[in-house]
Amino acid sequence: MAANGEKQQGHRPGIYKQKNKGHKHGKHRTKGEIERENKGRVSVTALTKKQRKEQKKMDRRHKANQLRRNKKDMVLTEKRRLGSRDGPPHLVAVVALHAGVDAGAVTRLLRGEGAGGVVHQERCVSGVSDSFGLILPRFKQRFTFLSHNTADMHSLLDVAKIADSLVFVLDSAEGWDSYGDYCLSCLFAQGLPSHALVCQGVSDLPVKKRVESKRALSKITEVRFPDARLFPLDSEQDATLLLRHLGTQRQRKLGFRSRRSHLLAQHVTFTPNGPAEGMGGGPTGLGTLCVSGYVRGRPLRVDRLVHISGHGDFQLSQIDASTDPLPLHLTTPRPAKPGKGGDVDMLVGVFGIKVIDGGEDEAPVRVLMKADPSCRESLQTEAEVDPMDGEQTWPTETELLEAEEARKNKRVMKVPKGTSDYQATWIVDEDEEENGEVDEESSDDDDDDMMDEALDGEDEEINSQDPGSCCGSEEEEEEEEEEEVCSTERPGADQRYDEHMDEAAEEEGLKRYREARANEMFPDEVDTPLDTLAKIRFQRYRGLKSFRSSPWDPMENLPLNYSRIFQFQSFERTRRRILAEAAAEEEGAMVGWYVTLHIIDVPFSVMESVQSGKPLVLVSLLPHEQKMSVMHVLVRRHPGNTEPIKSKEELVFHCGFRRFRASPIFSQHTSADKHKMERFLRPDAPSVVSVYAPITFSPAGVLLFKQRNDGIQDLVATGSLLSCDPQRIVLKRIVLSGHPFKINRRSAVVRYMFFNRDDIMWFKPVELRTKWGRRGHIKEALGTHGHMKCVFDNQLRSQDTVLMNLYKRVYPRWTYDPYVPLPLPWVKREGTVEMDDQDME
Repeated sequence: MAANGEKQQGHRPGIYKQKNKGHKHGKHRTKGEIERENKGRVSVTALTKKQRKEQKKMDRRHKANQLRRNKKDMVLTEKRRLGSRDGPPHLVAVVALHAGVDAGAVTRLLRGEGAGGVVHQERCVSGVSDSFGLILPRFKQRFTFLSHNTADMHSLLDVAKIADSLVFVLDSAEGWDSYGDYCLSCLFAQGLPSHALVCQGVSDLPVKKRVESKRALSKITEVRFPDARLFPLDSEQDATLLLRHLGTQRQRKLGFRSRRSHLLAQHVTFTPNGPAEGMGGGPTGLGTLCVSGYVRGRPLRVDRLVHISGHGDFQLSQIDASTDPLPLHLTTPRPAKPGKGGDVDMLVGVFGIKVIDGGEDEAPVRVLMKADPSCRESLQTEAEVDPMDGEQTWPTETELLEAEEARKNKRVMKVPKGTSDYQATWIVDEDEEENGEVDEESSDDDDDDMMDEALDGEDEEINSQDPGSCCGSEEEEEEEEEEEVCSTERPGADQRYDEHMDEAAEEEGLKRYREARANEMFPDEVDTPLDTLAKIRFQRYRGLKSFRSSPWDPMENLPLNYSRIFQFQSFERTRRRILAEAAAEEEGAMVGWYVTLHIIDVPFSVMESVQSGKPLVLVSLLPHEQKMSVMHVLVRRHPGNTEPIKSKEELVFHCGFRRFRASPIFSQHTSADKHKMERFLRPDAPSVVSVYAPITFSPAGVLLFKQRNDGIQDLVATGSLLSCDPQRIVLKRIVLSGHPFKINRRSAVVRYMFFNRDDIMWFKPVELRTKWGRRGHIKEALGTHGHMKCVFDNQLRSQDTVLMNLYKRVYPRWTYDPYVPLPLPWVKREGTVEMDDQDME
């Protein structure tokens, strides 16, 4: 207060006074609090762009989690069904990979009482003597074991195609021998299911050497099986651990069998057709084959065709539900409730199962389904050939007028007989006279090959004539005496060694090696014949400006065999549709049911094969898989085989569940629309094998074997199915070579390519190239003996070679044979190669 008593006036702020922000009292909510309170419930009208993006992200995340969870549940369900009451028994094949091990000792340990299992059925697989069914009440699982002889390669591959697990028996010191490694190569190429490695004899070693032996054996096996576990099997406790591992290990899915229903025959009967059928029943005729077994893979439909491995395709008449011979509740029987006889009985009303009483001694037969002739797939493999299909109707007046005008304006040219207009577009004709008529049959590929071989044979005979053969008789006698002395050094061993040698096969192998070496040194080069015009000899060949971009009509001049095959408008689209339908198939005999299939019109040779001890494997074919087409297989040469394999040579194919013989052609694996043919199967690059064969939808493994004259089948290549495309263009190339005689700045005189003036004028439009990269063309002919003047883009070198590329389309031979002879057992193989100790003395 002021001293004079006056009241002081307070300060009033002006417009420039600083105003600070008020304190936040916490009455607002953060974004996180709002989202937690709303719990994802957002008003549609208030949804921003950012919120919509976050919402879509959450939806995608939830969908991915649902798919992942469903897939995991499906895998677990499928794993738990295998070997359980609802699924088929776990099929295990025991394979010995060494001649010194005994697979029977492994099966005896597994069936022992100490392993905890109950052997219910002896010889449960038809045709296989060493097979039994095993029930493990402790694990609530059931197994079917079979021990197979590795000498029969066909049966071994058939069993491996349907087995759930393979048990490989190894030697404790060497692991596997040479034939065991050969078997592993075939199994890996075909597709290896889940497996386990077993060795015996480790417990017999001293305690200090057991660890060292296991470490050495693991080092050997990690080459083929890097992640596999090695199980010693010397006691019943080891057998229990192995059974636990087989029942719980992860199952490897094989694409060619998981998409098709398949079955291993456990009981087979044959009923010959009676006189009423008129099929000539009896021991050598046809009949009905009744095959009983567990359905695996996919549900089995009665209207689908079935393929019996090694015997062909057949039709089903009906499917019966039989009593399960390996029930899981064997040791603890339960009282059966009325009307509850199992899974099949529960679906009686669904499928309309008809129960037929077989009498007091026989169990009642429950018919699941019968085939409808109107819906059943046919056995037609080839298309009906109509020889009048290419004929045209009577032309109209407009077409006649157009043809008359085209004839007036058409350039007349003389070409070899059988040449089409499309082939003649690149030919330049200057009123040449045709030298004789050409037979149509001479234009076939086989005749061209035979002519090439004949010309090569003449060259070999000329080269084989040694000018030094006219020496004196004394020198010849001395050479003969020296040879006689050399041949009598070891008469007994040499004669015994030559007993198994085939001289004709040796000469054929030498000729094949020479051809392969010549093709490697001079690819596709051929000699121009001296006594035949080149335009006649190579009339089916044509030149291409560019192998990559030049057009080639895929429908031009197709062979007659193409009228017998089937073709898809889009093979890949059809494959995806059929496989998707097969995956969603829910009709037919379900997986795990024990059923009896009635297969009609089966030859008695199938029953003879079963009686001889071979397993019987059946697979249900997908639609169109019985029809013939042109199949392409991508293969690689097997490193263990170095023998030259020539194109169009007969080979044995193992494609999926099928095996057959055919003569394929080889071509390069490229992404272009034209593919160059290979005369021999290349060892250093993948090749495409084209063959006439039944349609098979990929994926499927393919094995190629070559059968020798003595019956031995050698693995030459392995691969997988590529496609089914009859329009795939495979071109055979030949190269005509010439040598520069006189070289100028940009032109040169070339000789030895042709030996006739007419041939030079005929091939004048074709482009030339050299080994050093020069390109040019023929300008004119000089003289009458084949000299020609050529112009190039740069000057030639004196050591250069002038080349001309000619092409023609080739097709495989129709030599398809579904019946493959059995290979020679390995015991006889070693007898032909190795010698006894007595022979070596």
